Amino acid sequence: MARLKASPGTRAEGRHPRSLLATSLVLGLFAALAVGPAWASAATPEAGPVVTMTDPVSEPGGDPGSSPTDEPPPTEEPGASPEPSNPAPETTAPPPQTQPPAPETTAPDVPPAPSNNAPAPGGAPTAAPPAPPAPPVLPAPPVPPVRPPAPGPEAPPANPLGVQVTTQDVTLSKAYWNAASTATTLQVTVHNTGTTTQRIRLSYTLPLGLTDAGTKGCAAAGGGTYHCGAWTAGAGVRFSAVLRLRVDGTAWQKMPLAGSVQVVADAPGMPGEAVDDQGFAVLFPPGPPVPGITLAADEVAFDISGSASTLTLRLGNTGAVDAAGRVEVVLPSGVTVSTPPAGCVSVDPTRTRCDAGTVAAGRTAELRLPVEATPQAQREAPLSGAVIGQLDPRSGTTRQMQMSFRITAAAALATPVVSPPAPTGSQGVLPGGAAADDDEGMTSVRRTAIILIVVSALLVVLALTLATISLRRRFSGPAPEPASHPAD
Repeated sequence: MARLKASPGTRAEGRHPRSLLATSLVLGLFAALAVGPAWASAATPEAGPVVTMTDPVSEPGGDPGSSPTDEPPPTEEPGASPEPSNPAPETTAPPPQTQPPAPETTAPDVPPAPSNNAPAPGGAPTAAPPAPPAPPVLPAPPVPPVRPPAPGPEAPPANPLGVQVTTQDVTLSKAYWNAASTATTLQVTVHNTGTTTQRIRLSYTLPLGLTDAGTKGCAAAGGGTYHCGAWTAGAGVRFSAVLRLRVDGTAWQKMPLAGSVQVVADAPGMPGEAVDDQGFAVLFPPGPPVPGITLAADEVAFDISGSASTLTLRLGNTGAVDAAGRVEVVLPSGVTVSTPPAGCVSVDPTRTRCDAGTVAAGRTAELRLPVEATPQAQREAPLSGAVIGQLDPRSGTTRQMQMSFRITAAAALATPVVSPPAPTGSQGVLPGGAAADDDEGMTSVRRTAIILIVVSALLVVLALTLATISLRRRFSGPAPEPASHPAD
């Protein structure tokens, strides 16, 4: 049988698309192999160590009290008491720190195994089937190695200075209304939160109507401020001091009243100081006592988010006649009623007046007011506010009573930061002065990988297109003429 022999031009035309297709595929394969590792490293984030910062809560050997030089401390413990370098207030053991009880643990309830000892037909019991074999224990999956963090600037050494002060409130009893003045105390607790021995100085400011009643080691500095001596306290030492105060019999007319306590800590040979301050509230009982009216106000507390809170007031009519009720709220600076409810109007930024309507005899009217506080006011907490209640009966004299309430904030309990934290170079933290490559946060490595992948994809598409065009030309062209061969 005779064979068809293609001409040299036709054979060259058939070999051309094949070589072009092979060359394009080889180029695309090399591009994909070159881009693969870069894309994998760009798409897979480096695993960095999780860094957490915790405050030291351990305290050395109980809670030692500090001891002034001129008299021994009442609650001294050997080896832990701070000794003041100057006369300072008398110190006592700090109040115990309460910790929540540990949760109770109980054994999990295991359901009883199903019984298969039911009698079979005919009265003969059947044997229980054998227990199923325990499932095999699978080996734990291998843990991938953790890559070290990206190199970055070294964090500066932590500041060894640190101090924290907490205060109680000046709370007066009903006996205040029957005395020309009342002697009371304010307990202050100081904690050396640093890592070195520090010299801690204390001062406090009293509002109008309150004076110092002879606290040992403290002297007036003018403007209601008193400066006390200093203690030398070791790292982690915590102690308390009691300030003796006197409240004037007419101080209730100036409520709300609040003061503040400040501590300053330094160490020899170390620059800078650590400072902390906290306020305290002066809380008066409802009064002066008047028959036929009661007044109560709940504490206002701001959570760590600093969002608005609610003040709840109750005005009671214990008389025998209905009366028109009115309530006036006085708040400290930085604390306001954000949106007065219906029946309430803002007299000024710190004073709001509300109409309680008619309060029937023997009934109590309740009002709720939304309250907001600035960040600065929350840091100065606890503060105090005042509420004035009034009943105007249809027959009889007007009755009026006022009291103060406490304002607290979680922000005031946060430990003060002595030195700002520095970036550690771990995953997700940019070194100082570094910035993202663009607004979307795409790094240069990812951008290069995407460009290379797009180029390789275009090369593959180009190769396929050229191959398709060549095949179409080959099949659409004229058929080759058969070559004549002599008979075998």
